[in-house]
Amino acid sequence: MLAGRTEPIMDAPTDLTRPELYLNRELAALEFNFRVLAQARDPRMPLLERMRFLCISSSNLDEFFEVRVAVLRQHIAFGDARPGSDGMPPQDVLARIRERALELVSGQYRVWSDELQPALAEEGVRFLTRDRWNARQRRWLQGYFRNEILPVLSPLGLDPAHPFPRILNKSLNIAVVLEGRDAFGRAGHMALVRAPRSLPRLIRLPPQVSEAPFEFVFLAGLLQQFADEMFPGFKVQGSYQFRVTRNSELSVEEEEVENLASALSAELAVRGYARPVRLEVAENCPRGITDLLMANFELSEQDVYRCAGPVNLSRVVSIYDQVERPDLKFRPFTPRLDPALVQGGNVFEVIGKRDVLLHHPYESFQSVMELLRQAASDPDVLAIKQTLYRVGSESPLVEHLVEAARAGKDVTVVVELRARFDEEANIHLANRLQSAGVQVVYGVVGYKTHAKMLLVVRREGRRLRRYVHLSTGNYHQVTSLLYTDLGLMTAHAEIGEDVHKVFQQLSGLGPEIRLKRLLQSPFTLYRGLMQRIEREITHAASGRPARIVARINALNEPSVVEALYRASMAGVEVDLIVRGACTLRPGMPGVSERIRVRSVVGRFLEHSRVYWFANDGHPELFCSSADWMERNLMHRIEVCFPILDSRLAQRVHDEALANYLADNTQAWLLQPDGRYTRVQRGEDPAHSAQRTLLAKLAG
Repeated sequence: MLAGRTEPIMDAPTDLTRPELYLNRELAALEFNFRVLAQARDPRMPLLERMRFLCISSSNLDEFFEVRVAVLRQHIAFGDARPGSDGMPPQDVLARIRERALELVSGQYRVWSDELQPALAEEGVRFLTRDRWNARQRRWLQGYFRNEILPVLSPLGLDPAHPFPRILNKSLNIAVVLEGRDAFGRAGHMALVRAPRSLPRLIRLPPQVSEAPFEFVFLAGLLQQFADEMFPGFKVQGSYQFRVTRNSELSVEEEEVENLASALSAELAVRGYARPVRLEVAENCPRGITDLLMANFELSEQDVYRCAGPVNLSRVVSIYDQVERPDLKFRPFTPRLDPALVQGGNVFEVIGKRDVLLHHPYESFQSVMELLRQAASDPDVLAIKQTLYRVGSESPLVEHLVEAARAGKDVTVVVELRARFDEEANIHLANRLQSAGVQVVYGVVGYKTHAKMLLVVRREGRRLRRYVHLSTGNYHQVTSLLYTDLGLMTAHAEIGEDVHKVFQQLSGLGPEIRLKRLLQSPFTLYRGLMQRIEREITHAASGRPARIVARINALNEPSVVEALYRASMAGVEVDLIVRGACTLRPGMPGVSERIRVRSVVGRFLEHSRVYWFANDGHPELFCSSADWMERNLMHRIEVCFPILDSRLAQRVHDEALANYLADNTQAWLLQPDGRYTRVQRGEDPAHSAQRTLLAKLAG
C-alpha cells in the first residue's frame, strides 16, 4: 500500500472533498525517493552517477525524517491529530511511513551491496571491509589511525560519572562493549566513540598498499577495528555503528521576537540536539545495546532502522570527485552563453530591445551574473533590488552587490533567513551585506519570501528605466548547473513597475497592491490560478477545446485538486508534470479520467514551474517560483510572471512542456492508487527531455 486509501470509485461523487479522492501528502513525498533509487538501478546510467543517485535517495530520506516525520510527531505531541484532506490520522500516517521507509532502506542497501559495489569493483573502485584488508593494508591503516584519527577522538566510557552524552544530529557513532577494569578499578561495560566532523568518512588507500586503482575504507571500519587502542587494558567484545536523526525544523515565533536574526541564531545553536525521530543501527547490533540507545533517545522500536551496511550511506558520495574516471560519469557539457550577453557587450542595450529567456542548466547562469556585474559598475544605474533565498558560499553575486553599494548605488536585498538548512549561511550573508552598506530586510513576518526577483533602475536620458530578471529558481551558481530552471530578462514597463511595487511592499508597510502583469502570493496568485481553471471549465462546457498543462515540483493544495477534478469532469484535458509529491489521484472514472500526472527523474533535478492554459486558442503561459502547494499559494511571498513575447512563450511551451510530455525514457506515470510506473515506449523512438535540451541548447 502506498499514499493513502485505495477504495475504488464507482460513480462520480458530488462531494469532491471526500478523503478517498486524495493521496496522503507525506507518503506521496516519500514515494519520490523510490523513483530516485530506480536511477541507481538503471544500467543505462554511468556507474558513478548511479552511486550518486543512491546517495541522493539516502540524504533525501534523512531530510524526510528531519522535517516531515518530525512535524507529524509535533502535531501528535501537541494534541493536533487532525487528518489531512486524505482523512488519515497522523498516527496512521506514521505507521504507513514506517512500512514504506523500511522498504526503501532495504532497497537502498540491496542496491549498494548486490549491484553497485560489485560493478564498481569490476571497474577498479573497491570498498574494503575489515575482513578484506591484507597485512600491508592493515599496517598502513593502523598507522593512519594512530597518527590521523586517534589524536582527535574523545572516547567516553559510560558510568555514573560519565552519563550518556548528547549525540549530534546525523553524526557517526560507535557503541563499544568492553570487558575488564581500568587503572581506577572501574569495570568496563560500554563506551561511545563519536566521529568528529573534521574526519573524512572514507579514507583512500595510497598506491603503495592498493591492489586496485581506487580503494577506500570507511572511517567506521577503522574505529571498530582499532577500538582496543582507544581503551587500553580492556578487551573489546564488540563494536557497532549507530546514528540518530533529529527534528531539524526551526521553531521561532516571529511575532514575539524583536530580532529575527538573533532568534534564529539561538535556535541554530541547539538544532543539532533537538528531539530525536529516528535511530539507525548496524544490522548486527545486539538487542541489549539497541534497547539502551532507544531508552536514551526516548524512541520506540518503531523508530529503529537496521542497516545492512554503513549507517551513513549518503557519505559514499564523497568518492565521486576522488575517482578520476570520466567514463563512469555523465559527459560534461558547457552551458550556452547568449552571444549578445557575453562580457564586453552592453546587457542593457540587449534587454532594452528584446526579452531574453534563459533555460538553465543548458544556458549559462553567467548571463545573470553579467547583468548584475554591469549594473554594479554602470554610472547610470541608480538602484539595485534583489531577493536572495539560497545563494551559496563565495558567490560572485554577493561581490557585485557589495561593489554596487560601495559605488554609492542604492542597494536593497531581501534575505530570507528561514530558507531551510541555509539559515546560518543566510545570517552570515545578511551581516556581510549590511557591513558593506547594503540595506538588508528580512521580508514579512509570517511569510517566507520565496520569490526570485532582480530589479535594476537605470537613468537613460531624461527618464528612469527598469530592468528585471525573474526566475523559477534561486540565485545560486552551483545549483544552476544541477537544477532545471527558467529565467526571464525584460525591460517591459508594466512588469518592471509590478516588481518595483513588490519590493516596496517587502521593505515597507502598506495596503495590498494592484499589479498589472504579475500574480503574487499570498494575494492574487491563488485567485488567478483558480480563475484560469474555471475559464477552461467554461470553455469545455461550451463545447470548445479546453486544456491545462502545468509543470511543478509538488501539488497538494486541496482546493486546487478539487478544481482540477471539476475541470476533468467538465471535459478539460489536464496534463501535469509533477516532480515530487502529488496528492491528486489521476485516471479515476468519472472524476479524473482526463487528468494525467507524470514525473521525470533524470540527470538534473526538475525545478521549473510553468503553467499553460489553452484559453480557446489564445493561450496564456506563466513561469513562477510557486508550486501548487498550500504553503506556496497561501503562506509565502511568490511571484508568477507571464511570458509576453509570443516567440519565447512558444519556446517555453516546446522545451519545458511538450518536450517533457513526450519523454519515454525517464518519465513515470502516477496511478490512481499512488504507485508510479515507468512510461513504456514500445516501438516509439527513445526520447529523453533532458538529453534533447542538452543537444539543442548546450555544448
